[in-house]
Amino acid sequence: MQATALAGSAIRAGKQKRLLWAMTALSGAGFAAGLVAMLAYAGTDRFQGEVQRLFYFHLSSFTGAFLAFTVAMAGGLVYLVSRSVWWDRLALSAVEVGFTLSLINVCLGSIWARPTWNTWWTAQDPRMVASAIMMLTCAAYLVLRQAVEDPARRRTLAAVLAVLLMGTAIVTAAITRLRGDTIHPVVIGPSPQNTSAGVEMSANMSLTLAVNLIAWTLFITPTLIAWRMRLETLRALKPAPAASPARKSAG
Repeated sequence: MQATALAGSAIRAGKQKRLLWAMTALSGAGFAAGLVAMLAYAGTDRFQGEVQRLFYFHLSSFTGAFLAFTVAMAGGLVYLVSRSVWWDRLALSAVEVGFTLSLINVCLGSIWARPTWNTWWTAQDPRMVASAIMMLTCAAYLVLRQAVEDPARRRTLAAVLAVLLMGTAIVTAAITRLRGDTIHPVVIGPSPQNTSAGVEMSANMSLTLAVNLIAWTLFITPTLIAWRMRLETLRALKPAPAASPARKSAG
């Protein structure tokens, strides 16, 4: 019976790994398609010039981060109810991926802002401040995972902070539609600064944006979370190192 169970586990592990590699291939293809569309298909914006091309990755990385933080919140909430460590690992994996994507989003936004607004960063813009708070909350989550020694207490506090992190992500996404004193553009839908349908884009630009949104949100982000989750699972299965003789005698 034990041999049969081990064989079944090995088969499932093999299928999961093949699925991960298939997701990775799709993510790579999606990223490549989005990059080619951004550089060769979208066309040059007549007002912003070449730097506008960063926008396609800038927005798409944020939507990916938003998805990752949503997964982290769900994992935290389910952990609080079930106390299953699997959900805590999922939340941790999603937060780390979300933090990376948020960093990409902020860096690309700063590079775009320099020639467009003549500044890398301004604390007077509500959207930029909200993004900074979101990233600081994410960093606090990661610091908390290292600072609290008791595993049960660490997981509980992290689950609560994951919910708070999702709240900051929602504020960051919605603030340009709620505040009229932000200079951050709203591309899709109306805003206090622009009551029309948002920024007008050509058909090529719209298709390029759609390709990148699909690639980053539906393929790249889930694949990164899955790989990080696999790493966390393997780390949990690894046996703890034996105590040294000196430590044993001291105990």
